[in-house]
Amino acid sequence: MAATTAKTKGAKPPPELGLKDVYRACDPSTLGFKSTAELAGLTKIIGQDRAVSSVRFGMDIQSDGYNVFAMGPMGTGKSSTVYEFLSRQAASLPAPDDWVYVHDFSTVHQPNAIRMPAGKGQEFRKDMEKLVEDLQAAITQAFDGEEYEKRKHEIAQQVGESQESKLSELSEKAAAQSFAMVRTPAGLAFAPKGADGETMSREAYDALSADEQKKIDDGLEALNEELQQIMRLVRLDERAGRESMRELDQQVTTFAAKHLVDEACEKWRKVAEVVEYLEALLADVVDNADDFKKSDEEQPMMFMGIPISQRQKNEGAFRKYRVNVLVDNAGLTGAPVVSESNPALQNLVGRVEHQAQFGALFTDFNMIKPGALHRANGGFLVLEAREVLLKPYSWDALKRTLKTNEIRIEDVAQQMGLATTATLDPEPIPFSAKIVLIGEPFIYYLLYGNDPDFQELFKVKADFDTVVDRTAENEQLYARFIGQAANKKGLNPFSPEGASRLIEHCSRLVEDQRKLSTRFTDLVDLISESAYWAAHSNGGRKTAIVKREHVQKAIDQRIYRSNRIAERLREMIVEATILVDTTGSVVGQVNGLSVSMIGDYMFGQPSRITATHRLGDGEVVDIEREVEMGGPIHTKGVLILAGYLGAKYAAEQPLSVNLRLVFEQNYSGVEGDSASSTELYALLSSLSGLPIQQRFAVTGSVNQRGQVQAIGGVNEKIEGYFDVCQALGLHGDEGVLIPKANVRHLMLNEKVRDAIGKGRFRIYPVSTIDEGISILTGVSAGRLGTKGTYPVGTVNALVMQRLALLTEKAREAIRKKPEA
Repeated sequence: MAATTAKTKGAKPPPELGLKDVYRACDPSTLGFKSTAELAGLTKIIGQDRAVSSVRFGMDIQSDGYNVFAMGPMGTGKSSTVYEFLSRQAASLPAPDDWVYVHDFSTVHQPNAIRMPAGKGQEFRKDMEKLVEDLQAAITQAFDGEEYEKRKHEIAQQVGESQESKLSELSEKAAAQSFAMVRTPAGLAFAPKGADGETMSREAYDALSADEQKKIDDGLEALNEELQQIMRLVRLDERAGRESMRELDQQVTTFAAKHLVDEACEKWRKVAEVVEYLEALLADVVDNADDFKKSDEEQPMMFMGIPISQRQKNEGAFRKYRVNVLVDNAGLTGAPVVSESNPALQNLVGRVEHQAQFGALFTDFNMIKPGALHRANGGFLVLEAREVLLKPYSWDALKRTLKTNEIRIEDVAQQMGLATTATLDPEPIPFSAKIVLIGEPFIYYLLYGNDPDFQELFKVKADFDTVVDRTAENEQLYARFIGQAANKKGLNPFSPEGASRLIEHCSRLVEDQRKLSTRFTDLVDLISESAYWAAHSNGGRKTAIVKREHVQKAIDQRIYRSNRIAERLREMIVEATILVDTTGSVVGQVNGLSVSMIGDYMFGQPSRITATHRLGDGEVVDIEREVEMGGPIHTKGVLILAGYLGAKYAAEQPLSVNLRLVFEQNYSGVEGDSASSTELYALLSSLSGLPIQQRFAVTGSVNQRGQVQAIGGVNEKIEGYFDVCQALGLHGDEGVLIPKANVRHLMLNEKVRDAIGKGRFRIYPVSTIDEGISILTGVSAGRLGTKGTYPVGTVNALVMQRLALLTEKAREAIRKKPEA
């Protein structure tokens, strides 16, 4: 039992961490202000130089496909950063053109899209409204004039005279043959005359001889044939008259309308498409002159049994002369920056609305509505990637727009191939804008790996970092951000101490003394909560400034609102429902530290880990793995332990031992390797027979060379164990072993720091398993000598002795085993 006598001799403990090691404070005096109200607002984006550079590159390069995907975790300020940067960029660019839709007189169902200078769309719309009013007045006046009536009468007279002349000639010819031309309800006809010159009666005709009747019948037949020829010529005269009237109407309409349209063409001559449209409009007005004639008699029309006034009829007829201003950039001083929070297909590419009329759905080009792509055309469009992907057909429509460089308005039925009824097919509008998608990293990599189009259309990745270096300059910038955020929200300013505490908390959020969190959403929330507690401190009397204690109150209350389960677990430890020792020494038993995440709250807690061993074949059994409660990373950590033990203690001989590890009272599974060093300490204690002091708790992963590696959640683990020790009764000798690589990650709360400052709680940074086991057992681990042995009484020597003994027993058992 030499190990027992050497237990405390030669076991020099490593240095403990001091207060400066476990927390990096921000000196308020270095901030240089008495109140954040004195500070100027930010003019630069904090800590996102890489992302801003990427966005700038994406905005400046004009080649196809260089759209931007801004990726980063939620709350890093991606949207606000992108929008702020784009707003600055857009201010230096010209306002893009307006777009209007007008009626296509040749293809009714395909309205024409016309590009116009910025702000001219509404002017053109008003000009067209006035033009239609002027046309109606001018055309009505022209048709009401004496000259028109005179020419109309002349045409009618000419037609009448021509018809009368032809019929008179025929009548005279008939009279010469003793026939009279008479008018009947069925039209013109001929009848024979008697001797007295009057129309022959039926009785007189019947009294005639057969030869005389035949002569009359032959004469009537010849006259009727000639009458038919004459009536054909009369109808031709009527048609010629109508054509002359139509030509007259067109001449009058053209004379009344052309100078008005010419004036409009002259005004809009710089827009060629407008001139073409006005020329087509003039031709349509001439063809539909009747629609422009005002009538003093308001005779209602009937449509499907429903009376329609002349005014309603005219409004319907004149709809095709309206101008639908789709995009109006009159109020812009730069390029547009559009953000669409609901990128459904219709909100993205626009839509064609319908209106119910007389039980049917009606639509025309006036009911075409713009989408976000139209509004952003010539500027920038910002979209949430997740929202675009969740909306049916939106992602496909966005890609199609970028590939074809045109915006085509389609509804969902068309996308699904279900549209069978005739509808509008608006002319696509050329598209030229930069798209910025904002999303989390997993969305970017998901699209990059599964959608080939994505790689071609979004070639610029703006990677938003979650941390920034904690330099004096950045602390100043954070202080300005705090003042700016408080000012925007109408909150009281912060004192230097209050701002310092917020900056310190930003380091705690990323668990790094040398970094600050760029999740500004969390910081803004804490600013608001701190101001709330400042306003409700001192009996509800509002204070003029937010101090450090108010920020600390906000942090404490956040924890209090979320730590109910953590408190219940501590109660179960105090009640010994969950077994955790913080006093005494036990062989093969150690306190491991783990973290649990419940929503947005993470807390640490100790767990009892035990190890046993027996004669065997070198297997390390992880009970969690055997019952499928251990995750793959945890299993990997256990297998590393087997590699470490075999390489260090049995490199040239069999490892004749079976080892078992378990997290006691664990019913929910284990994942991660942060307890692998803890498990190894329990195994070494079991093999060496040296008890581990239960006042310690341990965290850290280990590799096969015995190096202790960094882990996550180090602050929560330490604070969780401290809370348990405090609940059980703090004796003043408790402590935690952490990886030395985690020292920079320490930002411990005030309770733990106070205990460390008073010497009542300790933190030991360890780099190797040998350092850790020396602290836990109080016995030196021992270094391997030149002869390949460890000093007598050290931990490693005792482990080697035990393994050698087990190996000898295994050989002896084999020798005693009878041969088959």
